[in-house]
Amino acid sequence: MTREHQVLNPATEEIVATVPATTAAGVDAAVTRAVAAQRAWAALAPADRARLLRRFAAAVDGRTEELARLEVREAGHTIGNARWEAGNVRDLLDYAAGGVERLNGRQIPVPGGIDITLLEPLGVIGVIAPWNFPMPIAAWGLAPALAAGNAVVLKPAETTPLTALRLAALALEAGLPEHLFQVLPGAGDEAGNALVEHPDVAKIVFTGSTRVGKRIMAKCAEHVKRITLELGGKSPNIVFADADLEAAAAAAPMSFLDNAGQDCCARTRILVQRSAYDRFLELLAPAVAAVVVGDPSDEKTQMGPLISRTQLDRVRGYVPEGAAAIRGSAPGGPGFWFPPTVLTDAAADSPVATEEVFGPVAVVLPFDDEADAVRLANATRYGLAGSLWTRDMGRALRVSQAVRAGNLSVNSHSAVRYWTPFGGFKQSGLGRELGPDALTAFTETKNVFLSTEA
Repeated sequence: MTREHQVLNPATEEIVATVPATTAAGVDAAVTRAVAAQRAWAALAPADRARLLRRFAAAVDGRTEELARLEVREAGHTIGNARWEAGNVRDLLDYAAGGVERLNGRQIPVPGGIDITLLEPLGVIGVIAPWNFPMPIAAWGLAPALAAGNAVVLKPAETTPLTALRLAALALEAGLPEHLFQVLPGAGDEAGNALVEHPDVAKIVFTGSTRVGKRIMAKCAEHVKRITLELGGKSPNIVFADADLEAAAAAAPMSFLDNAGQDCCARTRILVQRSAYDRFLELLAPAVAAVVVGDPSDEKTQMGPLISRTQLDRVRGYVPEGAAAIRGSAPGGPGFWFPPTVLTDAAADSPVATEEVFGPVAVVLPFDDEADAVRLANATRYGLAGSLWTRDMGRALRVSQAVRAGNLSVNSHSAVRYWTPFGGFKQSGLGRELGPDALTAFTETKNVFLSTEA
């Protein structure tokens, strides 16, 4: 009997598609196919691999609107965001293709000969992608892994497999070898677990919750398997009194409402210097109220629904009945809707202020001085991202060095650029993705010594 999984539109709760759910035996067969495909792929000349990846990028470029509309239906993303995501996949493939012929080893001076290092592909890479950004985060793993000469087996989240399946079809249309990039929809406790434990999978790239990441890390340790983890976050948005308060308040809502707050980098702890606190709240309230929440296919919409009923119930559990808050609006009726919410009386050590809500909920907390701001910013087990707003560039550098997070922005909320490394401190993860070193994370370094002595 074939197992199946229904994909729902989060905005309407209607069934979008039904897809087969891969079993453990299906994972084993896919990995076996990937092993053979990887050997042939790695044997190609680097220029040929680069050319095929550029064709893949061009195929994605020709289908960006189709991919975006698919993302709107399966993930509830706004159409503007979804178009960016499809374009990001294209750009990542192009960027990775440029690295294929620049994946250089080194020549190391040694006595008695010449010593060189070779960067060789690991083999088969297992990528486990999340539901919050299905397309781009899948590409963070698959693009550099393929460019470095590996095969990729991708397990998308159960709720968002459709864009991944379409990307795999586009890869074949572009001429990539069969079985080099395979997508296996299925449950995490079966398909995901089988991928993690398979002896022929050389590395796992996982994006998701810290809780699940810890379990995957333990399983990889049993096999001494390489791993990259991009996990949870509880990122601060630090606003100093000398900042441009109007700009900081105007930018704050979408720093935690983008993708309905389902973003590991969401700036959900708004830390405001006490002397500017009241004025900042005056500016923040209308900015939150102005966010357009509704049909994600509407060009004017800025925030769509949460991904599922389970996620909606989870987010509701973090907001006490009658809590003091700045609130926006959200549609009624079908769909998994929750209004933009900024809690103004939450304790700094309360669950909503310390745990990852993964919804459109933030807290605002006052601080006294620079040292107090850093203390509050670091008072979390996470360390993924953060922002700080100030006109004092000396302070910006001091605070950036003091905050324990992997990705910081000054007078901005930008966190992810494919040109620069991305990853977290503490329990936000291990390793780095993206940037100029992305390909090397999918290689093994081999040292070769050539004797020149007679």
